[in-house]
Amino acid sequence: MYAKNTWSKYQDQDYKNVMDFNEGYKAYISEGKTERACVKASIRLAKEYGFKDISEFDSLKAGDKVYVVNKKKNIALFVMGEKPLVEGMRILGAHIDSPRLDLKQNPLYESDGFALLDTHYYGGVKKYQWVTIPLSLHGVVVKKDGSVIDVVIGEDDNDPVVGITDLLIHLSATQLQKTADKVIEGENLDVNVGSIPLDSEEKDAVKANVLKLLKEKYDIEEEDFLSAEIEVVPSGKARDFGLDRSMILGYGHDDRVCAYTSLMAILETNNPTYTSCCILVDKEEIGSVGATGAQSLFFENTIAELLHLCGDDSYLSLKRTMTNSQMLSSDVSAGFDPLYKEVNDAKNAAYLGNGIVFNKYTGARGKSGSNDANPEYMAKLRQIMDEAKIHFQTAELGKVDQGGGGTIAYILGNYNMDVIDAGIAVLNMHAPYEIVSKVDVYEGYLAYKVFLEN
Repeated sequence: MYAKNTWSKYQDQDYKNVMDFNEGYKAYISEGKTERACVKASIRLAKEYGFKDISEFDSLKAGDKVYVVNKKKNIALFVMGEKPLVEGMRILGAHIDSPRLDLKQNPLYESDGFALLDTHYYGGVKKYQWVTIPLSLHGVVVKKDGSVIDVVIGEDDNDPVVGITDLLIHLSATQLQKTADKVIEGENLDVNVGSIPLDSEEKDAVKANVLKLLKEKYDIEEEDFLSAEIEVVPSGKARDFGLDRSMILGYGHDDRVCAYTSLMAILETNNPTYTSCCILVDKEEIGSVGATGAQSLFFENTIAELLHLCGDDSYLSLKRTMTNSQMLSSDVSAGFDPLYKEVNDAKNAAYLGNGIVFNKYTGARGKSGSNDANPEYMAKLRQIMDEAKIHFQTAELGKVDQGGGGTIAYILGNYNMDVIDAGIAVLNMHAPYEIVSKVDVYEGYLAYKVFLEN
């Protein structure tokens, strides 16, 4: 069903299914505030559904459930199909990184009686949105002996939170004359973490006290920050939004809402005709680069490993497998906001509550950097969705000259496979707290399931 409000579809038990499914999603994003945490949660769920690490297989047959992890920041899951792998896969691909602040390698310093952590923002953010809100620290510290220390500060009810201060309104005459991108400078996104001095210290006594606390709780020395990866993210769990509880407010909907729905779709897939795949990647917010981004050879290498376990080591088979595959690039769309109507073409916008969103193309100004899916593929997807009575809509990212953005779709499209963006509409995208509709989350999950089944 095209561009129809989806809530009317759900009554009684079906309505309860929507709400129950979203409780699982809220738990997933509340726990998964970093890529590593998302992978860890995904592995736990995969094992519950009978998936095994690829290292446990000597060969593969139809129905086998396999997962592969890359550097603790990517996971690819497969349900082997009845047809040979070389005939192609049905792929769901989402990213599990989200805009945030990262600690620099030498982050801790003292200034005027405060201990602060220096940060470098990650991805596209409005910097002014990150001040005066409670923040948490999530990540890992890897010591020289190879031991890995997990760090989570600010999520437990008994934990302190940290944050970034802002200038009081009474003294803001000069600040308020600046443009929004300059009101808060990137180098001023420093996190305040303490103000009590260590008695025995004369210089940098507050910093010394923070280091003492870190040593006591985590056995961390200052130099260990050199091999740490600590992310600064909004504190607190995802929560129901709206008096009718129709929406979810939380950090990281972009793109963990599509990651979770894609993950649950493949976990519940059994004995597909074509091999089903869900891949969750990193680094999309900064160009999908590096060893854990979609441009990495990780995915291609994994398919080669699967072919090997199927008894096929041909390079040509690898290329045919990729070309014969079809993919939904599971990524979010910008939800239409009634307070900012002017940035959208209303008839080509994504509306919360209208189901999964297909973006034939993304990109910016003249479709730059866009995948631009073939109409034949879009027609096939329309048929699949209509036969399954899935609510869907189509959209593009704002008015033509307003801005734009991209996804991983073009990267997989480079393999000559059919790819289109298909995801969930989000309000406040890239803000510390974003909003999605519960019915879109559920409808997206159903759409991903029916795609894998077809």
